[in-house]
Amino acid sequence: MLELEVYAAGLGDLEKILELDHQLAAVPGLRYKVDRSHNLVYLELDQPTITFRKLALDRHFIGAIPTELRPKTKTQPLGV
Repeated sequence: MLELEVYAAGLGDLEKILELDHQLAAVPGLRYKVDRSHNLVYLELDQPTITFRKLALDRHFIGAIPTELRPKTKTQPLGV
C-alpha cells in the first residue's frame, strides 16, 4: 500500500472538491480524505495506478514520492 500527502491549492473551493471527487472516484483501490482548511489530500493506493497530470489541481507532493509513482524517465530530482 502507498500513502501520499498532496498539497493542492484551491481546495477551499467546493467546485474544486467536487471535481476532484469525480476524478478520484474512477481510480480503483484508492481511498482519500480532503483537508479543506489546509488544502491537503491524503491518499492511500493499493497499486500505483494514478497519474496526477490529469487532475486539475496545482499540486505539490509532501515528503518523498514513492519510487512506484515517479516518472519512468532518466531525469533525476535536484537535491535541495
